[in-house]
Amino acid sequence: MPCLKNRSLLLAGASVALMLLLPGCMTAKLEESRNTSTAITATEAVVLLAKPHVEGVSAEDEFMDCVGDKLAKSTGIQVRSNDAFVDSMFPWLEPSTAPQRPEGVTKLLSRDVVAQRVAESGVRYIIWIDGTTRQTDSGGSLSCTLSPSIVSCFGFGWWEKESDYQAVVWDLTTARTAGSVSTNVTGTSALLGVLVPLPFIARVQGAACNRLATQLGAFLRGEDPSAVAGAG
Repeated sequence: MPCLKNRSLLLAGASVALMLLLPGCMTAKLEESRNTSTAITATEAVVLLAKPHVEGVSAEDEFMDCVGDKLAKSTGIQVRSNDAFVDSMFPWLEPSTAPQRPEGVTKLLSRDVVAQRVAESGVRYIIWIDGTTRQTDSGGSLSCTLSPSIVSCFGFGWWEKESDYQAVVWDLTTARTAGSVSTNVTGTSALLGVLVPLPFIARVQGAACNRLATQLGAFLRGEDPSAVAGAG
């Protein structure tokens, strides 16, 4: 009985801690840096590309697709397929040859064939996205037993994830960096075991996608960043 009583107290304490945690389970930060004015028109398009890395991990395809879809649906801005754009520019935007600095873009656009293909595509802005989502911490203790009819879990486990992404906007008409937008979202998820496992998931990557897409839309239209600081 004392063991059962202690376990009940432990789970009750974990439940209280979880309820206190949930209202503030995610925190987000947005930053914007602008070098030139932007005002995209209805006939101009953008393309989102993962920043090339000789070594290391590029932004995930799933995140890139999410930002592109949200940007197109929420703003009406034309978002070109990244795969089709890279293929049309072969071999200049392959990971091993794509420019990683603004001066590299200027040099690339000085090639007549490249400038012609860019004009044909209708793309005015290339948005290089760099970053990743990773687990940063975890703790707690959770044990589960499996029977033919039910899964029983006791305990409390938690983990923290961080989504950190930066989007650099390159204006192909001026061959200059227009600026950058970045977002950082951290969140704590938990799994509470009270006979059945009760998950409470902080979807940090989804929040980062919504915020980055919203901020990019405002940036491309030349809007005040403070007007969308709380969006997403």
